[in-house]
Amino acid sequence: MSDTRRRVKVYTLNEDRQWDDRGTGHVSSTFVERLKGISLLVRAESDGSLLLESKISPNTAYQKQQDTLIVWSEAENYDLALSFQEKAGCDEIWEKICQVQGKDPALEITQDPIDESEEERFEEMPETSHLVELPPCELARLEEIADLVTSVLSSPIRREKLALALMSEGYMKKLLQLFQVCEDLDNREGLHHLYEIVRGVLFLNKAALFEVMFSDDCIMDVVGCLEYDPALVQPKRHREFLTKTAKFKEVIPITDSELRQKIHQTYRVQYIQDIILPTPSVFEENFLSTLTSFIFFNKVEIVSMLQEDEKFLTEVFAQLTDEATEDGKRRELVNFFKEFCAFSQTLQPQNRDAFFKTLANLGILSALEIVMGMDDLQVRAAATDIFSYLVEFSPSMVREFVMQEPQQTDDDVLLINVVIKQMICDSDPELGGAVQLMGLLRTLIDPENMLAPTNKTEKTEFLSFFYKYCMQVLTAPLLANTVDDKHSKDLQEGSTKINPVCPDNFQTAQLLALILELLTFCVEHHTYHIKTYIMNKDLLRRVLVLMNSKHTFLALCALRFMRRIIGQKDEYYNRYIIKGNLFEPVISTLLDNGTRYNLLNSAIIELFEFIKVEDIKSLIAHIIDNYYKALESIEYVQTFKGLKGRYEQEKDRQTQRLNRYRRDPRTLDEDEEMWFNEDEDDDEGEAIEKSRPEEEFPESYGKYIEAKKVKESEDKENFPKRTPTGSFKFTFSHSTGAANGTNGANGKPAASTTSPNSSPVKSTASPATPVVKVSFPCQLPF
Repeated sequence: MSDTRRRVKVYTLNEDRQWDDRGTGHVSSTFVERLKGISLLVRAESDGSLLLESKISPNTAYQKQQDTLIVWSEAENYDLALSFQEKAGCDEIWEKICQVQGKDPALEITQDPIDESEEERFEEMPETSHLVELPPCELARLEEIADLVTSVLSSPIRREKLALALMSEGYMKKLLQLFQVCEDLDNREGLHHLYEIVRGVLFLNKAALFEVMFSDDCIMDVVGCLEYDPALVQPKRHREFLTKTAKFKEVIPITDSELRQKIHQTYRVQYIQDIILPTPSVFEENFLSTLTSFIFFNKVEIVSMLQEDEKFLTEVFAQLTDEATEDGKRRELVNFFKEFCAFSQTLQPQNRDAFFKTLANLGILSALEIVMGMDDLQVRAAATDIFSYLVEFSPSMVREFVMQEPQQTDDDVLLINVVIKQMICDSDPELGGAVQLMGLLRTLIDPENMLAPTNKTEKTEFLSFFYKYCMQVLTAPLLANTVDDKHSKDLQEGSTKINPVCPDNFQTAQLLALILELLTFCVEHHTYHIKTYIMNKDLLRRVLVLMNSKHTFLALCALRFMRRIIGQKDEYYNRYIIKGNLFEPVISTLLDNGTRYNLLNSAIIELFEFIKVEDIKSLIAHIIDNYYKALESIEYVQTFKGLKGRYEQEKDRQTQRLNRYRRDPRTLDEDEEMWFNEDEDDDEGEAIEKSRPEEEFPESYGKYIEAKKVKESEDKENFPKRTPTGSFKFTFSHSTGAANGTNGANGKPAASTTSPNSSPVKSTASPATPVVKVSFPCQLPF
C-alpha cells in the first residue's frame, strides 16, 4: 500500500479561473532522463497511469499554501496545484523543490516572476535593502505602515518581502490588537489607516497570512477593520450582521469541531470576498486569486467531510422524510441540503459523481418527492433547486428512479407528475418557478441525453412511461381551456361557468405558452409517441383554438406548434390536417389581422411559404381547393399565387398522365413497356389523388367560409389500382356499350378480373372505335 503522505490530487486552473481536478494519485520526485532533470511524477492510484510529469525548473516560482498545497505555473495561463492528503507529504515535496532551486524551505514561495528591468534594479540594491523593515506596531505609526503596505503592491518582490516581515513575530496579531484600541478611543483616523492596511495585506495574496487573519480569534477584527472605509460617512455594520443576523443552524448536531470551524470560516471569508471587499479592478483581480483558492479548497474539504459522515447524512434524511418532523425543522433540513448541493458544485466531475451517488443511495429523490408536494413555498422552492442540481448533473439517474417507482400507485404521486403539478400551480405572477421546472422537464425528456451506450433501451422505456403516465397531466390545462370552438367563444363573451379559469387570463396564457413550448419540443424529438398522442387526442385542433387569444404571444405559440408539425413533412400529419380542415383557424386569423404588418402576419405567411417551397402537394391541393377564394385578394406577397401556380402545374401533370391512359389500344403494345417504367411517377400521382378527398371540400367561400355543403357522392374516373398481391388490373372495353358496362360483342357480360379487395378500372374510348376487350393482370418488377 502506498504511503498516504504522498497521496495528492492534481489540479489545473481553467480559463474561468476555476480549478479542474485531474485525478488522485501518489507523487514522487525522481530524475527523468528525457527531461534531463529532477521531476515531479504523479501516478493515478486507480490504474497507475501518469497524471503529471513536471520538471522542477530552477526559474519556476513554486508557492506553498495552507500547509497542504503547492501551486506553480508552467507556462502562460497554465497553473498547476498539488493538494496533499497530509501536511508531512507536502513538506517533504516542498523541501525537494527548494533543494533543487537552492532555496530555504522556510519560504512560502521560491521566487516571483518579475520583469527584466525590475530584476536589474533589485540586483543593484545593497544587500541590506533586500529586507523590509516594518515600523513599530504603535498607534502613532499606523499612517507610516499604511503607506508602506500600499507602496509595495506594484512590485512582486517587495510584496513577498513584506509578507515575510508581517508573518514574523506575530506582527498581524499586534496590528489587530491596535484596532480594538482605536475603536475604544473612537480614533477614526487610526481606523481609516487600519482599513488601508488590512485591505493591502489581503492583496498581498499570501496563504500563510490568510491562515492567521481568518483564524477564529482574528477574523472578526479583520471584518471590523474593513468596516471603516474612508470613503464612507458612517461605518458599515458587518460584524453585527455576522454575529446577530446570520445565525448558524445545525439541523443535526455536528460533533466534529474541525468541520464546524471550517464551515464558520468559509462563510465569513466568502462574505469578506463577496460583500465587504469592493469589486476588484482588472489590475487587482490576480491579487485575490489565493483568496479564491482558499475558499475553493475549504468547500471541497467541507463536502468531503460531510459525505464521509454517513451517520450524519442518514439522520438528516430520516428526519426529512419523517411525517412527525415539524414544518420549521423540515424547512431547515431542506435548506441545508440546498447549501450542501451548492457547495458540491466546487467538486470536479468524478468527485461530484460520487457525491450525487451517495445522495441517491440515501434516498434524496424519494425525499424530494415528498417535500415538493408540500404547501410551504420556501420548502418547495429549495426542493426545486436541489432537484435542478440532480437533473443537470445526471438526468439518467432521475429517469431511472422515476421508472422504478411502483406502477400501482396513483399517478399523482409520481415524481415527474409532482414536478408538473408544481409547474402548473406556480403562484408567481411571472411564473419564474414554472419556467425553471419546464427547463428541467425538457432536459429529462430530451433524447439527446438518453444515448448512453450502457443502457440502449432508456429512450424507448422512458418515453413510453412518460406518455403513459405523465403526458395527460402536462396537457390537462391546455385541454381544459380549449374544450371546443363554442366553449372558446363562450369564454370570450365572459362566461366562465364551464371553466373557472379564462384562457385569456395573462398568467394562464403564460402557462399555456410554456406547455406549448414543451409540446413543440416533443414534436421535433419524439416522432412516434407524440404523433400518436396528437391524433388520439385531436390535439392540434384544441391548440388552434388559442389562435383566438387576445395575447399574441399565445397565438404565436399555437402557430409554432402547427408549423413544427408541418415541418416534419409527414403524410400522416398532412392527412390529419386535411381531414380536420385545420387550416381554417389559421386563415381566419390571417384575415382578421387585415393589412397589419406584424409578427403574427409574418409567421402565418412563413407557414404557407414553407408549404410552397417544400412542394407539399397534398396540403397545396387542400389549401387551393378550399381556401383560395378567401386568399386570392392577398397580393402584398406572392405566396398564395405561388401556391396556385404549384397547384396548376400538378394538375397539368395529372391531366397528361390521364391522357396517356386513354390512348388508342393499337398503340398499347408499343408504349406498354415505357408506361410501366414510369411506375414511380404513377404511384406519386395516385398518392396525390388519394390525399385529396374532394367530396369533403366545401364549394363556396366568403371571408370566413360561411358554410359547408353536404358531402356529395360523385362517380369519378378511377386510375389503375394496385392489388394486394402487388399487380395492376385493367379492363379495356372499346365500345360505347362496354364503356357503359353493357354486354360485349358476343352478347355476354365482360369477364371480371377484379379481386375481392379491388374494383375494375375502366377507361373509355370514342364510340366509333371497334370493340376490343383486353383483360390481364400485370405484375410489376418490384
